[in-house]
Amino acid sequence: MATSRVSKAPALPTARSPLKGPADIPPTPGQEHVHSVVRAMSLLKAFDGGDEVFLSLTELARRTGMHKPTALRLARTLALSRFMVQREDGAWRLGPAAGWIGSRYQAQFDIGAVIEPVLRQLSIKTGESASFYVHEGNLRSCLMRCDGPNARPDHPRSGELLPLELGAPGRTILAALGEPGDLYEEIRRQGFHWARAERSTGAAAVAAAVRGGQGTVLGAISTSGPVERLTPAVLRKLAPATVAAAKQLGVALGGVPATALRATWHP
Repeated sequence: MATSRVSKAPALPTARSPLKGPADIPPTPGQEHVHSVVRAMSLLKAFDGGDEVFLSLTELARRTGMHKPTALRLARTLALSRFMVQREDGAWRLGPAAGWIGSRYQAQFDIGAVIEPVLRQLSIKTGESASFYVHEGNLRSCLMRCDGPNARPDHPRSGELLPLELGAPGRTILAALGEPGDLYEEIRRQGFHWARAERSTGAAAVAAAVRGGQGTVLGAISTSGPVERLTPAVLRKLAPATVAAAKQLGVALGGVPATALRATWHP
């Protein structure tokens, strides 16, 4: 079995998955619960992370299945503890207390414990190096890397900033973000991209985008090695395992925002 070593940027506490609310938890025989608390939690869950930051009382009632007077009474109760805030026009948003609770939940987890097993498994399966890149603007950075048994000594180091428009991981991220052009259309169609000697003359890689909750582009996973070993045929053979690892990592990271991942390498 191949051995590997992992290098990573400083770990960021973060959540594995979106907060599971009481409505999702099946009842346990013999255990009682306070129904009003369950309904209050469903109000907080109504803010599902979409584009709508503010929700009207009518929309809150629709999403929770409550009557509007009930939804209003519970929202006002939550507002007393700053879990919800009401705008002058009557619309509601999550309050600062909700953010504080979320940050405390995230602090329980080490992001390395989520990413490292996926990269290690991919490296063992392929016999090559596996990396996870995050992005912001026109840059990408290697957040974590699991070296294969014959890794190149001049590979990108954790935290090193690289251009998005060069290399398989960067182009894969651009395609996932909707970059126009025939090349990026092809990447979106096949679900991966491989490149040889594009960013570095001696390196080759195949990469797939990692998407989190609601399709958010978190970054890309790549399988990489020297061009002498990773021919076009070999890279295409490595693509399915790389795509599967990217999907697995997307599920594992769940609702983690891209901004949380970027914070680990930001100057």
